[in-house]
Amino acid sequence: MSKILLIEDEAAIRRVLKKIISEESTSYEVEEAEDGLVGLEMIKNNDYDLVLCDIKMPN
Repeated sequence: MSKILLIEDEAAIRRVLKKIISEESTSYEVEEAEDGLVGLEMIKNNDYDLVLCDIKMPN
């Protein structure tokens, strides 16, 4: 199972991206972070195969 982290401050965009990725394959496990600080903590504590990160967001 591939583990993917989405780091995006806009909830609507996170929701759409998660839906698109999840529908692509049932083998994708998608987690979300609402800002960069939360995302960094998640990266420190978990192993991800892919991180998709917004470049303009708070924190």
